[in-house]
Amino acid sequence: MPIKVKICGITQYDDAKTAVSVGVDALGFIFYKKSPRYIHPLQARDIIKRLPPFVARVGVFVNDNAAEITTIARQTGIDTVQLHGSELPSICPELPFTLIKAFSVGADFDVSVLDQYQVNAFLLDTWSDTLHGGSGRTFDWSIAKSATQYHHNVILAGGLGPTNIAEALETVQPYAVEFNSGVEIKPGIKNPRKMRDAVAVVKGWK
Repeated sequence: MPIKVKICGITQYDDAKTAVSVGVDALGFIFYKKSPRYIHPLQARDIIKRLPPFVARVGVFVNDNAAEITTIARQTGIDTVQLHGSELPSICPELPFTLIKAFSVGADFDVSVLDQYQVNAFLLDTWSDTLHGGSGRTFDWSIAKSATQYHHNVILAGGLGPTNIAEALETVQPYAVEFNSGVEIKPGIKNPRKMRDAVAVVKGWK
């Protein structure tokens, strides 16, 4: 099964257009106001309504309640919700969307926590005590590998780019990968060449 590709932290249409042209499967829009890649819902809506079909529109939320998430998702055209904070499992049944639960992975991460969440996929990112994603750092991929054996739909994130994605795929063999800081010029502004090169490696991986 081909590995899916998500590019997160989209803040402008040109980057979305380029990402789609190189073959991404999903685009991520961050609605966490403290993120350097935050996008206002109205700006996200303007980008999303110009996207072609068959590209997932992922809204990234951090510790918002179900009503807030649903309002923004409906307003923008988001079809997939990514919970990237310390949300409890009880929020999942309240959200009528495709769901991704993200976890920050440190050395003591216990993959059995995945059992608690009724979601469509799990995203594993690098632990940071100050950031919710976008740190630009990788984590111990052996933990991600064990998670893929535990649950099929694992999305690998954290410091991935053109130079290390092949090794990551070989090590983890995830359901999908997410690129963010590793394909940027600066936070929220993507590098077209890096996007193209990184996605090409994934699409060509056997």
